[in-house]
Amino acid sequence: MRSLFFAGLSAAVAAPGAFARLYTIANGCPQAITLYINGESQGKLAVGATITRTFNENWSGFIYTDANGGSQTGTRTTRAGFYGEDDYYYIVIDSSRLNTGVRIEPQSPINNGFCASDMCDSKACLSVFGQPPTRFPPPSDTPPNPPVYACPGDGIGYKVTFCPSGAFPPPSNGFATPIHPNGNTNKCLDVRGGVLANGTPVQIYDCNGTPAQQWRLTSANTRIALDNTGYCLDAGSNPGNAVGMKIWQCYENLPAQEWYYTEDFRIALTGKGQCLDLPNGSTANGNQVQIYQCQDNNSNQVWNI
Repeated sequence: MRSLFFAGLSAAVAAPGAFARLYTIANGCPQAITLYINGESQGKLAVGATITRTFNENWSGFIYTDANGGSQTGTRTTRAGFYGEDDYYYIVIDSSRLNTGVRIEPQSPINNGFCASDMCDSKACLSVFGQPPTRFPPPSDTPPNPPVYACPGDGIGYKVTFCPSGAFPPPSNGFATPIHPNGNTNKCLDVRGGVLANGTPVQIYDCNGTPAQQWRLTSANTRIALDNTGYCLDAGSNPGNAVGMKIWQCYENLPAQEWYYTEDFRIALTGKGQCLDLPNGSTANGNQVQIYQCQDNNSNQVWNI
């Protein structure tokens, strides 16, 4: 693991002859925002406006705004984070408040999982840090697991957009939500019979607004918990293709309960290459969901919140 160090802006400006990164920062919010980079104000950014900043490629730090209840120090604030030494980027949110959404787009095509966009525009997003990381995994030939993303290459720049939806996130005291298969808002992820017990199957059922269909997505530790209960979506002690999903008492740092929500709307088990899957694509009431090898363009693995 690599320790994190943030350079000040004066030390980060690219030296002549050194590789440099161009950061393009855009304001999609409905009002002008004050922009900060590592605690230093960059002035006001008008609605729809962009600015650019150039730093050396090893620069690390945060880009954020104090708009909508954020702060100059970065507390209670959504932050776009960068660790230039290893070409990493990520998002940090405050668990108590999401002041703005943000999207990070590497200015390079997606390549074998590298250089994907990272976005958080609601409290339901999972592929984020709940607090600034202090260490990162060493670089590898395979992409790191979210919430860390990577785009290796000399001097590849980024575009950072605040309020990518065009609006501030709504105020919220939580983010319990139904989970729908492949955009079908008539069907919901459901705890069978509403039975709160270890091993109760998780299935598809007609949406009915009951507590058995309200899931709380905890971004800091990526658990998917049944709201107002101590039970979590659980993949079992030996996760693999066609293993049926169930609820189980929530535990911290339990691999069977560690999920992340991908930018193409899959719910993936962290580090396993397995995704939440609707068997045979059937939305019949009582169809128990499973995990299965993650596959691109597989509509049985698309989940909307």
